[in-house]
Amino acid sequence: MRVVGLLSLVLALAVVGWLARRQLAAHRAPAPAAAAAGASARQPSQALQQQYQQALESALQSPTRELPVDAR
Repeated sequence: MRVVGLLSLVLALAVVGWLARRQLAAHRAPAPAAAAAGASARQPSQALQQQYQQALESALQSPTRELPVDAR
């Protein structure tokens, strides 16, 4: 009975190791293509950062509203 448990544990570890190796290999493969697209991927990120910064600055510059008397 212990042998069956040990074999199933070894089999499960082998399957997990195989899946992990396969997953890591999938992430490493597109590296050359990603380097070429790196500059184009940065543009939306920079545009989003600028949009966020402008929204934050406009929110900070807007006049503050006073709380209603009920909320005080």
